Amino acid sequence: MSSKTKIVLRKRPNKEGLCPLAVRITKNRRSNYMYLGHYIDAKHWDERRRLVRKSHPNAELLNTLLSSKLAEANKKLIGLQFENEDISSIQIKKKLDSNSYIMTFSEVSDTYLNELEKNNKLTRFFTDKVRVNHVLNFNKSKQLTFQEIDEAFLRRFKSYLKTEKNLSERSIVNNLVVIRTLFNMAIKLGIVDQGNYPFGVDKIRIKFPETEKIGLTVKEIQKIENLEYLSKQEKHALNVWLFSFYLAGIRVGDVLKIRWSDIFDGRIHYRMNKNSKLVSLKMSYKLVPILALYEKDRQDSKDFIFPELKKADFKNHRDVYAKTNTATKKFNKYLREIAVKSGLDKKLTMHIARHSFGNIAGDRIPVQMLQRLYRHSSITTTMQYQSNFMSKETDKALDDVVNF
Repeated sequence: MSSKTKIVLRKRPNKEGLCPLAVRITKNRRSNYMYLGHYIDAKHWDERRRLVRKSHPNAELLNTLLSSKLAEANKKLIGLQFENEDISSIQIKKKLDSNSYIMTFSEVSDTYLNELEKNNKLTRFFTDKVRVNHVLNFNKSKQLTFQEIDEAFLRRFKSYLKTEKNLSERSIVNNLVVIRTLFNMAIKLGIVDQGNYPFGVDKIRIKFPETEKIGLTVKEIQKIENLEYLSKQEKHALNVWLFSFYLAGIRVGDVLKIRWSDIFDGRIHYRMNKNSKLVSLKMSYKLVPILALYEKDRQDSKDFIFPELKKADFKNHRDVYAKTNTATKKFNKYLREIAVKSGLDKKLTMHIARHSFGNIAGDRIPVQMLQRLYRHSSITTTMQYQSNFMSKETDKALDDVVNF
């Protein structure tokens, strides 16, 4: 099958909103891109004529460059096809691109982050943006290529995160996962060769360290349920925490989005923000007095139960994210005060509601049922999560040996 080359504007803008110009090489319906190192606003691109519009201040120069690069690519391509008729699009790109511009780590990461933001994966967008910046700050330059990210670079980077940034082992691994994701993207784009891949059995291994998940016991929850003399803000934070716990530890972002209309037939129905799964849970009798406290502020059936997102602009995902994040920080502040007042020696945050449900469930509830309550896609995920709280068998085994 014949090979084709074409000048294109890739619709993957950088952080300035500009898109890269490239030569697209297609062979056997598979395409690779040779980037030319120039970016323009999409409004200046004529898709039909494959030219930069005259509205761009450097249109004439850029079009001359594009014409030259396309002619150069076609000339080399003809020579390559004489030498090897079965050469692939990736091999063609490598031959043509030997002296051309190479996309940097920073530019690939911009594409990755833009995609996350575009798909409204804002929690991941903001956390991974910090991790990308760690790499660039460590390198002290945005002109970092993937060829430079070898095993030695990654070992130095790990030391930097540990000593300079004081990050935990888990956080360091999360940084490496982002680099690995971007490296795989770069390989698919033909920016770097598979042979340069620095991860693997005999290279840099990514292994998540075990993390300790600690939840409250029944007695500890009863203690905070019966607390008196709380401030209005503390009482509100506790109500939201208990609401989450009574519904199998649903995440705070989901709690705040529940409306009065989501309650019917003695159940609460909602869609999980994390994976868009629909959930229907029976209302515990313990939820009734909590709901009664907020009933007086209810305006209509579409109103939210809790007030934090009532003024959020749901057409603006960043606004919803920001208000949810602010609310969570506020709740956690007052939960710390509640922990002190109740004499708890454990951490109390919104996420601990989920851990507490897991801790009390322990090994009393079949793991298949817990999978349904947690809405995990894989039972393996449930087993790994619940293993933090299942100790009855190991406790018995220990007693059998030492209690003689």
